[in-house]
Amino acid sequence: MRLRCAVLDDFQDAALRSADWTPLQDRVEVVTFREHLVDEGELALSLADFDIVVTLRERVPFPASLLDRLPRLKLLVASGMRNSVIDFAAAERNGVTVCGTASSSTPPLELTWALLLGLARGLVTENNALREGGPWQSTVGADLHGRRLGLLGLGKIGSRVAQVGLAFGMEVVAWSQNLTKERADEFGVELAANKEALLESSDFVSIHLALGDRTRGLLGADEIALLKPTAYLINTSRAAIVDQDALLAALHEGRIAGAGVDVFDVEPLPADHPMRTAPRLLATPHLGYVSQHNYATYYGHAVEDIQAFLAGEPVRRLG
Repeated sequence: MRLRCAVLDDFQDAALRSADWTPLQDRVEVVTFREHLVDEGELALSLADFDIVVTLRERVPFPASLLDRLPRLKLLVASGMRNSVIDFAAAERNGVTVCGTASSSTPPLELTWALLLGLARGLVTENNALREGGPWQSTVGADLHGRRLGLLGLGKIGSRVAQVGLAFGMEVVAWSQNLTKERADEFGVELAANKEALLESSDFVSIHLALGDRTRGLLGADEIALLKPTAYLINTSRAAIVDQDALLAALHEGRIAGAGVDVFDVEPLPADHPMRTAPRLLATPHLGYVSQHNYATYYGHAVEDIQAFLAGEPVRRLG
């Protein structure tokens, strides 16, 4: 009798096309879920008959209360090598092995610049006007060359964003709680004296921090109020780093020029969520990791993880 594997949140029906699953076909039945399973009760019911679950990033939490309701589950594969929504102690207590996959920093880097450039040059506004017979040229683009790019975080992604900014001829400044002058110098960027100085002086601010106790709510109403009225804020990191209500208020009141957002407090975003209709907002449905290469890596490594687990030698273990 074959084991059963559930692949969650396969919105684009891409999981089975992104990797070769045939090595598992004799031992594992793979079932994909295109619709997001919203609540814990629905998850517990839908996953009750599965031995293996492949989950995408941190979209679906696996707390103890859910893991305790899945006695058949033996392997949980999460894309990426870091996951803050899985209770690893509960997984171990329930005999569930948790494994991860590799992940590339290139797709979120590229999306950051897609959002920043789209905002700076009014691409959505101008494209819509052109298609709908609207005015010919209604916006005046914001230049990048000579402008100041402020980076909150200079890690794997932030440092690459900095390199692109420098290539555009921007002045790049960075800050985080642990950032040193030596690391800033390594990438040719200025170390901001503090978070407030960065926010006050930057024309574009982009967030590249991991979510944790020190970064949750890092940008609240007081911090957003420090931004120039001509400044743009980009968040492709985690929604909880920015106070969503404070950001919405700033957008509606025109206190900043605009925001580019790829992450939200609730995902998928409900149809009536205020972020869907906010002015001065360029938003995408969490596409930072969604690329052909990343999907090939995620699902290819998921197959490898399952094979290794079946052989009794799990790889890329998390927890």
